[in-house]
Amino acid sequence: MAIITSILIGFIAFLHLYFLYFEMFAWTTKGPKIFRGFPKDLFPKTKAMAANQGLYNGFLAAGLIWTFFISNPVWKFNVSVFFLACVAIAGIYGGMTVSKKILSVQALPALVTLVLLIVMKLM
Repeated sequence: MAIITSILIGFIAFLHLYFLYFEMFAWTTKGPKIFRGFPKDLFPKTKAMAANQGLYNGFLAAGLIWTFFISNPVWKFNVSVFFLACVAIAGIYGGMTVSKKILSVQALPALVTLVLLIVMKLM
């Protein structure tokens, strides 16, 4: 089960590195294709805001990647739970305010991984 949670944490970190790339560097080019319901003229106007969001996603990815270098099991668990909870909360908020799709893409993987981590801890 530890391998599965590590794979999931790596996957979530990779997703957030992609979000960093998308929001910081491809917002005006790929954004209109992904968010078809938004007016196209919105993307250039919100480029700086999206880049700021991308930076925060990079911090989430960095925190999750950091867990792979922590040797103390208690510290590793606590840091993993903290960053996965941050991802889950951000995903739930995004799902409620921006698009329901964010719930399945961002919040669900983090919540599943959190549950697996906690179940492993209790075993």
